[in-house]
Amino acid sequence: MAGKQLLTRKLIARVFIYTALTIAMVWALMPIVWMVLSSLKTQAGMFSMPPKFIFKPTFSTYAFMFNEGNFGLFLKNSVIASLSSTFIALVLGTLGGYALARGNYKGAKHIAFWIISTRMTPIAAAIVPLYLIFAKFHLMGTALGLVIAYTTFNLPFALWMMMTFFAELPPDMEHAAMVDGATKFQAFYKIALPQVAPGLVATGILCLMFAWNDFAFASVFTSHKTQTIPVAVSLLVSQTGIAWGQAMATGTVIILPMLVAGLAVRKYLVRGLSMGAIK
Repeated sequence: MAGKQLLTRKLIARVFIYTALTIAMVWALMPIVWMVLSSLKTQAGMFSMPPKFIFKPTFSTYAFMFNEGNFGLFLKNSVIASLSSTFIALVLGTLGGYALARGNYKGAKHIAFWIISTRMTPIAAAIVPLYLIFAKFHLMGTALGLVIAYTTFNLPFALWMMMTFFAELPPDMEHAAMVDGATKFQAFYKIALPQVAPGLVATGILCLMFAWNDFAFASVFTSHKTQTIPVAVSLLVSQTGIAWGQAMATGTVIILPMLVAGLAVRKYLVRGLSMGAIK
C-alpha cells in the first residue's frame, strides 16, 4: 500500500514538472514562432481574427527588403562587425587568459579583476569617452570604429572566461611537453588549447551574440552606410506607423542565425559554460 502511494506521488510530481516545463517552453517560444509566421503573411493576414496558423506563405516581404531596400547592406555590416570583433576578442582573450592562468607573478588576480571590471561598465557610460576618442581619430561612421567598440566590451569578457578555463587545467601535461622539447607556445597551442575547446566555443558564441544584437553602439558610431540590422529595425518605426511585415522579417533574420549557431554547438556550449562551475 505504501509502495503504491509512493509511486502515485512520484507520478503526480513528474506530471506537474513536465506540465510546468511545457508551459514555460510555450511561453518562451510562442512570440518567436508568431514572429516567424507573421513574416510569411500579408499585412492583412497578420491582423486577421481569429489568427490563422495554417496559411499560404509568401516571401514578398523578404524579396522587397533585399531587392528594393538596403537590408542586404545592413546584413553585411552586422556580419562583418560581429565576426571581426568576436575573432579579435577570442584571439587576444585566449592568449591573455592563458598568460594570467599560468603566469606566476604577483598581482595576477588583481589584474584579472581589473580587466573584468571594465566589462561591468554600463554601455551608456562608455559611449561618451569612446565617442570623443573616435571623433579624434576619425573613426565615427566607420566599420572599424564599430569593431573597436564591440571589442572594447567583448575582450575583457573573453579574457576572463578563458583564464577560468585554463586555470581548471592541470599544468602537468604542458610541463611534460616542454621537457620533451616543446616551446611554451607549442605547449599552449597543442596541449592546453584543445582541452579548452568547449570553453572557446562558448565564449565565442556569447561574444558573437553581444555584437550581433547590439543597438546602442551601432546607433551612435555608425553612418548610413555602416548601420547594422538592429538599427534597421528602428528605422521601420515612423510617424505614419510601423512597417510590421518588415519588422517581423527583420526580427526573424536577427534571431535565426544565433538560434542555428546555438543549436549547432549546443554540446560544446553546455560543456563550456559548465567548466569551472565546481571548485
